[in-house]
Amino acid sequence: MVTTSALDFRAELPQAGALLALDLGTQTIGTAFCDPGWRFASPGKTIKRGKFGADKALMEALIRERSVKGIVIGLPLNMDGSEGPRSQSSRAYARNLSVLGLPILLWDERWSTSSAERGLIEQDMSRAKRATRIDSAAAAVILQGAIDALVGGRF
Repeated sequence: MVTTSALDFRAELPQAGALLALDLGTQTIGTAFCDPGWRFASPGKTIKRGKFGADKALMEALIRERSVKGIVIGLPLNMDGSEGPRSQSSRAYARNLSVLGLPILLWDERWSTSSAERGLIEQDMSRAKRATRIDSAAAAVILQGAIDALVGGRF
């Protein structure tokens, strides 16, 4: 199941369990995970994007390793809320990942990268180090927004 509705996503999930978030870029995929109680999101690793089969194998390994129960994928909407080519690419990736059998939530990722960048700057991180961590930090921002909505009932 792929949805943009947090309510529908929540209905497909068990009472608790880790979630995996993905910030899809053209060359990399940022990952983030939340604890089983859905309290906080933490950046994972940044994966070099390849052919879908290789990406899928990496996702399967992460899912097994962390006992993931659902996936949140950033949906890059335009500022007016409309969808463009990048949104369609994220939707297609989500449809392809649905073969893993986990519920997938497409979550509005507007401002996630700039929010993550601000957070990394506040940590006084060098520009070079920020460049290697920005995608996974953005995935954590996306995931935190989603779990806040799931826990707070803001569907």
